[in-house]
Amino acid sequence: MSAKRSIFEEVSDTEKQQAVQPGMIDKGRGGARKAIRAWLMILFALVVVMIAVGGLTRLTDSGLSITEWRPITGAIPPMTEADWQSEFDKYKEIDQWRIQNQWMELNDFKFIYWWEWGHRQLGRVIGLVWALGFFGFLIARKIPTGWTGKLLIPGALGGVQGAVGWWMVASGVTQGEGMTAVASYRLATHLGLAFVILGFLAWYIFELGRDERDLMQARRAKEAKLFSLSTGLLHFTFVQILIGALVAGIDAGRSYTDWPMIGGQLLPPDATMLEPLWRNFFESPGLVQFIHRCAGYLLFIFAIIVWRRGQGSAHPQTRFAFNAAFAALSLQVVVGIVTVVYAAPWQIAIFHQFMAVVVWTLILRARFLSGYPIATSIRGA
Repeated sequence: MSAKRSIFEEVSDTEKQQAVQPGMIDKGRGGARKAIRAWLMILFALVVVMIAVGGLTRLTDSGLSITEWRPITGAIPPMTEADWQSEFDKYKEIDQWRIQNQWMELNDFKFIYWWEWGHRQLGRVIGLVWALGFFGFLIARKIPTGWTGKLLIPGALGGVQGAVGWWMVASGVTQGEGMTAVASYRLATHLGLAFVILGFLAWYIFELGRDERDLMQARRAKEAKLFSLSTGLLHFTFVQILIGALVAGIDAGRSYTDWPMIGGQLLPPDATMLEPLWRNFFESPGLVQFIHRCAGYLLFIFAIIVWRRGQGSAHPQTRFAFNAAFAALSLQVVVGIVTVVYAAPWQIAIFHQFMAVVVWTLILRARFLSGYPIATSIRGA
């Protein structure tokens, strides 16, 4: 038993308490943060390309050229003329060929087939890149603490997306039902899920760009009102993207090409000509385009409110993020009007879709910085 010691006794050098070490919050949490972030950035870029290829597949009316869902064997395209003819014969059985594309020869069919095959193949590549990265980091035990479940989400959603893609295509692979395209609401679901996946990837990239200690400190300075407003803007933008997919699904953007009027009047003519009434909100070109326009106006007004609030942030980088998001959204409004006036040529239409990705990402960035602001010294500000 050790002897009693005076409270005034000096502690020897060998008995001094261990000094507090900085960075203990991050200890055991680091993992391969930079490598994982780079992997997620590759996935993000691939999903952006996937969205663009999907848009071009739709604009070239190629989405129904492959009439079967073969997740594994479908990776191999037709190798012989007999194989090509077999695929063409399957396509000839569906309504799109019977009603719309009877003029096609085999070479014409090959063009649309390659678009759809490329779209599906890119999906397989994304799945493979995710699986190799996730299981590679998992086996190497390089995933930071608390991140395993997070990194599983994009992969799980990607699997769901493959099934949703076939669910969408199946709505147009019909015989005797008069369908020459996929159901617009299924197209909206497919595109919406792609943006959800993109959102998770972007958010994780933002988080991994800073260490845990920095994020914990930044969270104390969270601008709650601005974070709430940017969340609302994000949700509103997502709804507008879904409505845009409905417009694209029925080619409503080419129905009325005047602006600011629609069909020469305030309300589109024959907006509710379909029965039952609810079908018009998904299938009436005039009404769907009108809703998309009105939602765009309201979104722009709300964006002004959020942007003005963002200018009151005490953090320069947060203010810049809201400036960038508002600038992108303003450009998107202009591009949307041009798309309508020029009857949605594929070059402008695909740029409009790409701008939706830019707007979505920049709003996410602004939201992230309102929740985790980057402190700046008075001199730096």
